[in-house]
Amino acid sequence: MATMADVARSAGVSVATVSHVLNDTRPVLPHTRQAVLDAIEELGYTPNTLARSLVTSRTRSIGLAVSAISNPYFTEILQGVEAAALEHGYSLLIADPHDDPGHERKVAQLLHERRVDGMIVAPSADPRELVAYLGRHRVPAVFLDRLVDTPDGDHAPRFDQVCAESAEPTTRLVTHLAGLGHGRIGLVAGLPGLSTTRERITGYRHGLAAAGLPYDERLLVHGDSEAAGGERATATLLSLAVPPTALVTANNAMTIGALRALRDRGLSVPDDLALCCFDDFAWADLFSPRLTAVAQPSRELGARAVRLLLDRLAAPERPVRSVRLPCVFVHRTSCGCPERSDRCEEAEHVEQAPAKAQEGNLP
Repeated sequence: MATMADVARSAGVSVATVSHVLNDTRPVLPHTRQAVLDAIEELGYTPNTLARSLVTSRTRSIGLAVSAISNPYFTEILQGVEAAALEHGYSLLIADPHDDPGHERKVAQLLHERRVDGMIVAPSADPRELVAYLGRHRVPAVFLDRLVDTPDGDHAPRFDQVCAESAEPTTRLVTHLAGLGHGRIGLVAGLPGLSTTRERITGYRHGLAAAGLPYDERLLVHGDSEAAGGERATATLLSLAVPPTALVTANNAMTIGALRALRDRGLSVPDDLALCCFDDFAWADLFSPRLTAVAQPSRELGARAVRLLLDRLAAPERPVRSVRLPCVFVHRTSCGCPERSDRCEEAEHVEQAPAKAQEGNLP
């Protein structure tokens, strides 16, 4: 294998100059830099990343802590993170915190011990230990998909965050169903404590109010953001003396659970129950009927998280940013609407405004 000394001899420069070109630790004249790069290409030299990390104090690696195995929604986010990291020359170390607060803190410590340059984390419903660890060790981090409210104060850690809009799109689903004549609309909500759960409940209640419908607490049941929970929650709603005629499910896993509960009872969508769901997924239009859904910009969320983290690494003292990305309403037939032409079925933006970046934490 070619060595750095081989590159230096071929380019007619010192080993130190090659090191500066590789690690960007000192300005090098353009023609000298090009001579080094040409020698690297000719010799097929591969830098020793371990040695480079000793020089730069950077490993060019990012720790990613998301429940990618237990939550399929995060799979597309992971693809966005991976593509953006690779584009900027970073590798990924991936760990699954399983949405468990204690395990989440251990995962953060594990990634930190592997000397990642920073972390991207989808926090659990109780991220206090995680926040304390990251703040205590001054780990550059971005919270992804779920927001974390940290207390104000001189020593309160504050982190960049990126997520999709949740309240407004949920309101859109509810008002759409109400506009089709439904007066009893149920919600299968996510895991209590998650910001996405709170915001989608808020959107649900706003949608009822906008449609002039009363809020009935019996029509809101938590499915804990998983398929089995969605199945149990749907069964609970169907067992009511006066069950809902329409249902909103607050993530794709719970949608699967809801469909199982309906199938087990011999009920069909939308004839017996209209259905709209938060989260679109690849096979949503393969169901019969095809699922009306809110689609989140999953890959863009992942890519934006990487860019926020790299900005933080480049300028550690820059103001904290929180970014919101718009969702898309995908109108199909599970809501009870007839089949539409391809032209009419094009995705409609729920929120037309561009992504919003705010200083400080989101409310």
